[in-house]
Amino acid sequence: MFEVGPAGEEGLRLVFLEAPRPALTRCLLRIQSAAQGYFAENLADSVVGYTTLTLLFHPFRLERDRAEAWLTEQADCATLTDSDDQSLTGTVVTLPVLYHPSVAPDLEWLADQKNISVDQIIALHTGTTYFAYATGFAPGFCYLGDLPTELATPRLADPRAAVPAGAVGLADRQTAVYPGISPGGWRLIGSCPRPLFQNGEHPTAYLAVGDSVRFEAITPQEYRKFGGEL
Repeated sequence: MFEVGPAGEEGLRLVFLEAPRPALTRCLLRIQSAAQGYFAENLADSVVGYTTLTLLFHPFRLERDRAEAWLTEQADCATLTDSDDQSLTGTVVTLPVLYHPSVAPDLEWLADQKNISVDQIIALHTGTTYFAYATGFAPGFCYLGDLPTELATPRLADPRAAVPAGAVGLADRQTAVYPGISPGGWRLIGSCPRPLFQNGEHPTAYLAVGDSVRFEAITPQEYRKFGGEL
């Protein structure tokens, strides 16, 4: 089941009415790629979300009826299987992380809440391959899932006014790395010294929707070698 509707005066949005999963994201990426070819220079931008694809057109370039019919046809013909489309399988990325209370104010709290050791927290977090479902909130911020159920935790009731760049956070069954200093309400369990967003670089963001991401525990010495500050 899906819906196609407006997204402002110059946009369209496709929404699949089902729970997020990697196969759905890959389907949305396929439709996004087709839209970029079909609409060509008329298309200003396109954004894949957890269950959505938004197409944004340059002013006066959107022929709404034709575009809605095309998008509906693409969604009707979409293949929603759990098998990977190798042409759209994202990059496999490994991110170094220092798991230490000096850079992770919620690490010991989470261990106490879950009644497990800090080492078990680290093993669970690094033992999972995560899927990049969406980007947003801040440039370079990528929502990764699914977090092991043992680590699922609610957001802070009162978000922090400033979360440092590189902070590794948890929220519900998601994990993410804050690419820059910003407010934030996720539980912080580590720090990644790898820059995830750099103006002037191509691409500017290190992670993209569809990527597979793993975290690798590093020592304080390795953290400093990567450019991290303690």
